[in-house]
Amino acid sequence: MTFNDLGLNKLLLKAIKDQGYENPTPIQEQAIPVILKRKDILAGAQTGTGKTAGFTLPMLELLLRSKDDHKGKRHIKALILAPTRELAAQVEESIRLYAKHTDYRSTVIFGGVKINPQLVALRKGVDIVVATPGRLLDHISQKSIDLSHVNFLILDEADRMLDMGFVNDIKKVMAVLPSQRQTLLFSATYSDAIKQISNKFLKSPTLIEVARTNASNEIVEQAIYHVDKARKRELLTHLIKEGDWKQVLVFTRTKHGANRLSGQLETDGISSAAIHGNKSQNARTKSLADFKAGKIKVLVATDIAARGIDIDQLPHVVNFELPNVSEDYVHRIGRTGRAGNKGEAISLVCVDEDEFLAGIEKLIKKDIPKVWLKGFKPDPSIKAEPINMGGNRGARNKPRGGGSRNGGGGNRNGGGRNGGGGRR
Repeated sequence: MTFNDLGLNKLLLKAIKDQGYENPTPIQEQAIPVILKRKDILAGAQTGTGKTAGFTLPMLELLLRSKDDHKGKRHIKALILAPTRELAAQVEESIRLYAKHTDYRSTVIFGGVKINPQLVALRKGVDIVVATPGRLLDHISQKSIDLSHVNFLILDEADRMLDMGFVNDIKKVMAVLPSQRQTLLFSATYSDAIKQISNKFLKSPTLIEVARTNASNEIVEQAIYHVDKARKRELLTHLIKEGDWKQVLVFTRTKHGANRLSGQLETDGISSAAIHGNKSQNARTKSLADFKAGKIKVLVATDIAARGIDIDQLPHVVNFELPNVSEDYVHRIGRTGRAGNKGEAISLVCVDEDEFLAGIEKLIKKDIPKVWLKGFKPDPSIKAEPINMGGNRGARNKPRGGGSRNGGGGNRNGGGRNGGGGRR
């Protein structure tokens, strides 16, 4: 099947061709025809599956079919909610690319930046808004945005929005939207909370799933390197230098840990930057751009900040620390092995993290290959200690399949629900 077979407008087909695409991905092939029939969908799609184009293209097609000539005042017809600034910016960029041969306007709204430019864009008039829930509610409360004409709502990475504690914000947004609308929900996992949201806000949705729920990417080569906690940074430096790695995304559990590790890697002669919720939006944008351009070799990120990092040929992902929420492992390693490319996901695991590892392997239903590298074998006399996860100091959280996170979040004015970070 080609994009020409999906019944898309020639203006969209031209934009698709400009991007060098000919054949839709499985999620696009399944979702686009259903969306064009104006049906609600509940789609299970992990990162790297092409889901953004899977909802952007049919959304634009339906707008074109509405024959809005824009001679009068523009009204917001489509609203996309995303969990983080980075993902919102990425989605809006995709909309601009695919809509470039049309006269539809879009804008992105998120926190951590001045609100005035957003007010100006809204006053000029836009057709499509991509937003994070917190800042969108600011605009709603200030009556600076009119959502009364929205007939197309998309919840992107809904599972992460719920993990970050945005469920009440989502409900508040829903309350001001027209009841007669088409709603699309995209989620990498199907938790009970996702099912509840779906049952409450979607109308007889069509279920679309392109990968096994909670499955790890099969073209990602995974490995566990057992090592003492105190020697993790030394091992990471060794792997990067010995393997001559050019581009590595490294995950830490906390913002402070990301800053510390990035500084240590710089000391080791490896160019690095940290990206997390406490960084300004400008700093995050620059670090990500430098990473994509190859100006820095290592980007150290927390889970929340890494949402929206989309690099087709990212070769290496390293879990410097295992996540305490097992599903986050799937999200993390999904950053590599994208668009048909092979990838490598390595986890540096100390004795403290054995429970987390067991939870991850149970979730993905497979044993991850174990490696004991010569010169870095762990000391068997070292006993497991409680793990500091930011918010609950000294508390050891057992791995879970989902739910709210402890320590890596913050309230709506601070990134998630119970900790630090910039407004999303």
